[in-house]
Amino acid sequence: MEVLVFKTNVSNKRKVSRVSSLLTSIPAIIQWNFDLEDRDKVLRIESNGLNTVFIEALLQNAGFDCRELDY
Repeated sequence: MEVLVFKTNVSNKRKVSRVSSLLTSIPAIIQWNFDLEDRDKVLRIESNGLNTVFIEALLQNAGFDCRELDY
Protein backbone atom coordinates (compact mmCIF):
# COMPACT_ATOMS: atom_id res chain seq x y z
CA MET A 1 0.00 0.00 0.00
CA GLU A 2 1.17 3.51 -0.75
CA VAL A 3 0.02 7.01 0.15
CA LEU A 4 -0.24 9.59 -2.62
CA VAL A 5 -0.52 13.28 -1.73
CA PHE A 6 -1.79 15.99 -4.07
CA LYS A 7 -2.28 19.75 -4.03
CA THR A 8 -5.73 20.63 -5.39
CA ASN A 9 -8.19 23.48 -5.71
CA VAL A 10 -11.05 21.44 -4.24
CA SER A 11 -12.02 24.06 -1.68
CA ASN A 12 -15.36 23.02 -0.17
CA LYS A 13 -17.64 20.06 0.56
CA ARG A 14 -19.70 20.61 -2.56
CA LYS A 15 -16.60 20.22 -4.72
CA VAL A 16 -15.55 17.15 -2.72
CA SER A 17 -18.93 15.65 -3.58
CA ARG A 18 -18.23 16.24 -7.27
CA VAL A 19 -15.03 14.15 -7.17
CA SER A 20 -16.26 11.59 -4.66
CA SER A 21 -17.88 9.34 -7.25
CA LEU A 22 -14.73 9.45 -9.39
CA LEU A 23 -12.47 8.41 -6.55
CA THR A 24 -14.74 5.75 -5.10
CA SER A 25 -15.17 4.12 -8.52
CA ILE A 26 -11.47 3.18 -8.71
CA PRO A 27 -10.88 -0.26 -7.17
CA ALA A 28 -7.18 0.44 -6.49
CA ILE A 29 -8.11 3.26 -4.07
CA ILE A 30 -8.44 1.93 -0.55
CA GLN A 31 -9.21 5.23 1.15
CA TRP A 32 -9.08 8.94 0.31
CA ASN A 33 -9.68 12.27 2.03
CA PHE A 34 -9.32 16.00 1.53
CA ASP A 35 -7.85 18.42 4.05
CA LEU A 36 -9.82 21.53 3.20
CA GLU A 37 -8.22 23.46 6.08
CA ASP A 38 -4.75 23.10 4.54
CA ARG A 39 -3.73 25.94 2.22
CA ASP A 40 -2.98 23.36 -0.50
CA LYS A 41 -6.42 21.67 -0.18
CA VAL A 42 -4.56 18.38 0.13
CA LEU A 43 -5.94 15.14 -1.27
CA ARG A 44 -4.46 12.01 0.33
CA ILE A 45 -5.05 8.64 -1.29
CA GLU A 46 -4.16 5.21 0.08
CA SER A 47 -3.88 2.85 -2.85
CA ASN A 48 -2.42 -0.27 -4.34
CA GLY A 49 -0.39 0.50 -7.44
CA LEU A 50 -1.94 3.73 -8.66
CA ASN A 51 -0.03 6.06 -10.93
CA THR A 52 0.03 9.69 -9.78
CA VAL A 53 -0.41 10.90 -13.37
CA PHE A 54 -3.68 8.96 -13.55
CA ILE A 55 -5.10 10.77 -10.49
CA GLU A 56 -3.89 14.16 -11.75
CA ALA A 57 -5.57 13.56 -15.12
CA LEU A 58 -8.76 12.26 -13.48
CA LEU A 59 -9.25 15.42 -11.44
CA GLN A 60 -8.10 17.72 -14.23
CA ASN A 61 -10.64 16.15 -16.60
CA ALA A 62 -13.29 16.90 -13.96
CA GLY A 63 -12.24 20.57 -13.99
CA PHE A 64 -9.94 20.71 -10.95
CA ASP A 65 -6.29 21.54 -10.49
CA CYS A 66 -4.33 18.60 -9.13
CA ARG A 67 -0.61 17.93 -8.84
CA GLU A 68 1.46 15.61 -6.72
CA LEU A 69 3.12 17.05 -3.62
CA ASP A 70 6.52 15.91 -2.44
CA TYR A 71 6.43 15.00 1.21
